[in-house]
Amino acid sequence: MHALSIPTWMIHISSVIEWIVAIALIWRYGEITGDRVWWGLSFAMLPALISALCACTWHFFDNPDSLSWLVTLQAAMTVLGNTTLCLAAWWIWRSSRSPGVN
Repeated sequence: MHALSIPTWMIHISSVIEWIVAIALIWRYGEITGDRVWWGLSFAMLPALISALCACTWHFFDNPDSLSWLVTLQAAMTVLGNTTLCLAAWWIWRSSRSPGVN
């Protein structure tokens, strides 16, 4: 755990917690409104969460070479997450332009 300072760990952990809370709140908003596009956004956020967890795990174990595959997984999840978030945003935009089509 010496790879990062305590303030940096605080930022990493709070960011992961904030992301989890955001996913839950967006999911709940979709339930309340009955608009499934928001559920899609919640699912689209999961790869970015996995990416963050990969980074935290790698740093927690002091960045060992034996876990370097986590860096590759983090990069892949970042690309996938950016793509899914873009698609979810497009889906939300499209549904806002076409009332009744969700």
